[in-house]
Amino acid sequence: MPIHEWELKPEELREVCSAAQMGFETTDDLEIRPEPVMAQYRAMHALEIGLGMKDPDFNLFVSGLARSGRTEMIKAHVERLAAQEETPPDYVYVFNFKEPEKPRALRLPTGMGKTLRNDVDELINTLKVQLPEVFESEDYSNRREALVNQFTRERNNILKDLDEQATAEGFILNISQAGMMIFPGREGKPLTEEEIKALSDAEREELRQKSTALHTEMNEALRKIRKMEKEFQLSEKKLDQDVALFVVGHLIEELIEKYQQHPAVTDYLKQLEEDILKNVDDLKRRPGAPQPFPFPAPEPSFVQYQVNVFVDNSETKGAPVIVEHNPTYPNLFGSIERRAQFGALLTDFTLIHPGALHRANGGYLIINALDLLKWYYSYEALKRTLKERVIKIEDLGEQLGLITTKSLRPEPIPLHLKVILIGSPWIYQLLYNYDEDFHKHFKIKADFDWIMKRTPHHLERLISFVRSYTHKEGLPPLHNTAVARLVEYASEMVGHKYKLTLQVQELADIIKEANFWASKNGHTIIHGDDMEKAVSEKIFRSDLFEEKMQDYIQEGMLFIETSGSVVGQVNGLSVYMLGDYAFARPSRITATVSLGKEGVVAIERESKLSGNIHTKGVMILSSFLRSRFAKDKPLTLSAHLTFEQSYGMVDGDSASAAELIALLSCLAEAPLAQNIAMTGSVSQRGEFQPIGGVNWKVEGFYKVCKARGLDGRQGVIIPKSNVQELMLRQEVVDSVRAGLFHVWAVSSVDEALEILTGLPAGAPLPEGGFPPDTLNARVDQKLRSMMETARKLMKEEEGKKGDE
Repeated sequence: MPIHEWELKPEELREVCSAAQMGFETTDDLEIRPEPVMAQYRAMHALEIGLGMKDPDFNLFVSGLARSGRTEMIKAHVERLAAQEETPPDYVYVFNFKEPEKPRALRLPTGMGKTLRNDVDELINTLKVQLPEVFESEDYSNRREALVNQFTRERNNILKDLDEQATAEGFILNISQAGMMIFPGREGKPLTEEEIKALSDAEREELRQKSTALHTEMNEALRKIRKMEKEFQLSEKKLDQDVALFVVGHLIEELIEKYQQHPAVTDYLKQLEEDILKNVDDLKRRPGAPQPFPFPAPEPSFVQYQVNVFVDNSETKGAPVIVEHNPTYPNLFGSIERRAQFGALLTDFTLIHPGALHRANGGYLIINALDLLKWYYSYEALKRTLKERVIKIEDLGEQLGLITTKSLRPEPIPLHLKVILIGSPWIYQLLYNYDEDFHKHFKIKADFDWIMKRTPHHLERLISFVRSYTHKEGLPPLHNTAVARLVEYASEMVGHKYKLTLQVQELADIIKEANFWASKNGHTIIHGDDMEKAVSEKIFRSDLFEEKMQDYIQEGMLFIETSGSVVGQVNGLSVYMLGDYAFARPSRITATVSLGKEGVVAIERESKLSGNIHTKGVMILSSFLRSRFAKDKPLTLSAHLTFEQSYGMVDGDSASAAELIALLSCLAEAPLAQNIAMTGSVSQRGEFQPIGGVNWKVEGFYKVCKARGLDGRQGVIIPKSNVQELMLRQEVVDSVRAGLFHVWAVSSVDEALEILTGLPAGAPLPEGGFPPDTLNARVDQKLRSMMETARKLMKEEEGKKGDE
């Protein structure tokens, strides 16, 4: 078959997008129709199910490639859904008067958290101002003075009666700071020790009995005085409480009436009132002026009466949607801060701060899975929280044993939200396979596609995205030529003429770059030349390594032939992936054949420089030789294959066809054209199978040929099944159109052999064997000759052994 029968036409090498058929001049002619999600039908269906199910275990994992706009699309979709839902309640933390280390969490209707805080703040301000004033008032002073005078009067009467009784019995009552004492006296003077010894025994006995009776009376008087002191203290405290209640009682009653529909709040207000009356002595002091000393004088503390508005949804419209980009433990679960005071770290319930879970409670929380997994304790705590369905604020340092001091234990808050993790497919598979708890809490998987078919409907969606994006970013409109080039670029990214990329962030970036070049060129509209410049500049920034490889080829450091013919040598094509850039370069593949029993041996495999897929490809070559040429004879050959000047790992089977061609060339002793490179994997039947990176491979050999001078005979052989993926650069297409370069698409090894040798391959005959003067016949004859030689050598060897 003539070689041109397999040659592709220029129109088959690239799918061109016609600017003239766009139906608009610039994107400003189009209506703005935001399309937050483009062609993600499977993912959107899963989202509708996952978000529609209110079961707390049906959280979602959004799987997809990076730079596909997953987070922005999900956030926009969830926000539209959340806007129609009910706004969740507020939560406040207040002081727990019964257990101070366990602050109480109060659930309040939306917006009431701030209201309660303002009301309590007003109450506190009243306490700060009016309490000291009322306790300094004349009325309070008079009432307290009356209590003091009454107590003093009653105490003095008791002491007066006791003093008179002591005097009547000849004793003296002495009252001092050290206490109260009774001792015998005469004429107002205490008896000396000598005077007491001078008394008779009867007088001393009588004196002792009187002393005992007086001491009994003194103790009774002291008991009465102590009782009076307690009654006075109670009366004084009751007076203080009555005065304080006069100041704040009506305010608290008003608040209780205002919040009567919320029992938890009214209960808290009643406890607050009780605590004010209980600690009125501490609260009635007026704050003092600053002191020059480092230790300030104690002042009244009103911190325990404050309200910590923990979650405020007063400004939230619908359900909250929170995207947490840094899911550390405190950022997710909240924290309890501490303040330094005199070398110690102190805290209270007002220093409790919410995390993303609290702010998203009642709505949706979106987290990047990889960011979450970087913080092991965050991930484990999130699973525990989803299981217990309450949000606990715990000190991570205390959990790890880094902090041994006693901390607060805030009351947990019930959890009602959907968690949406966003990550790559391999992260999902790792978690699903190795974390037994993962699938219990994340039962819905939303798979984001990375490509879409190049249909008119999808083109319309893509153009609509461009219109919306330029409007949102304030960019100038795109001319239809720029949009056409962008569509082609979207196909180039996925390496398929009938498909488009869904990595919308990449398209957005190239639009911005095109805007930069448009402004440099003084354009008010982004034209096709600006878009082409953006694409070429992006490639130029990343192709340094490819350029160096091309230099090595030009300098003769890497041996690549682009002219002539050589037996057992063919140009294969290898792809290099650099992350942000991929390219291909030709690799010389050589084969040698000798008599032996080893079969087909890959030097890369023997040197442990090949992967499993490459090893499989080489084993298929042996299978092909046996199925085609060993039906009537054994194979007695030793063939060695290698990638010349390859010093790294080789994997993949895309060079198996080239290796087979080199091997058949050796057996047929037929030279292979070096001005042609080839790629493709091969089956046991000799069929060409599709490979990846076909565009890079064709362009890689084209660049080498261009550098050495295109002569019109150079080209690349590819599998026929890869034709639909061809989106070659326009430069390559133009060279093909000018007859300077060629691309052939074949479906079998025989077709590739005919292109590379110019000789007929030869189809198998019904009676066996191949037509004479064909490549397959020459290979068959060579293998038969090798078998006969091997048989003859074996007989000679056996004869020598017999002679011995």
